Amino acid sequence: DLACGQGILARYLPKHVLYQGIDGATNLIGFAKSHTNNPNHQFLCADVTKQLPITKKDYSHAAIILALQNIEKPEIAIANISIHLGSNGIMVLVLNHPCFRIPRQSSWEIDEKNKLQYRRINRYLTPLKIPITVHPGRRFQSPVTWSFHFSISTLSNMLSQNGFLIESLEEWVSDKKSEGRMARMENRGRNEFPLFLAIKARKIKK
Repeated sequence: DLACGQGILARYLPKHVLYQGIDGATNLIGFAKSHTNNPNHQFLCADVTKQLPITKKDYSHAAIILALQNIEKPEIAIANISIHLGSNGIMVLVLNHPCFRIPRQSSWEIDEKNKLQYRRINRYLTPLKIPITVHPGRRFQSPVTWSFHFSISTLSNMLSQNGFLIESLEEWVSDKKSEGRMARMENRGRNEFPLFLAIKARKIKK
């Protein structure tokens, strides 16, 4: 589980599953360790774009959940998974939808004439490094993180170049529900534009 954060995924796995979580943030790994007493669950603090401090190379499954777009060199993280995943192993990626959820370059807008809420996309194909203000209300006193946008074709090429074949793809809409006079329009818009993308890919023999 690369960029595992607080180890949320581990809590949903069967207790007998051998699990390895890796993240570059010491505070998140510390939290993950303090919230598990399962001897089958291990957590390490390491940069997921460097050589990983593990020797096992036959993992059956791997995941990057809502973190790939926070990694400046996602192709290296995927390459690391390929190194440590066994042949025929499964990788699952979950990310903000690269088409419809691009920080600062996508937004909800309303077509008053046709009574439609639609998704406006300003940019898509060009790779982007986008600053994210952690606390917008604090303006210049707020820490800044970075989001890295890439197209679906770029992601597909990353997977292919590292020996992965995409087996299935799901697009997930927001489960938020509106109320009031705009509810029908807003709910319809949310049901048309997925904000999350999930990919299941298999490592194939070269």
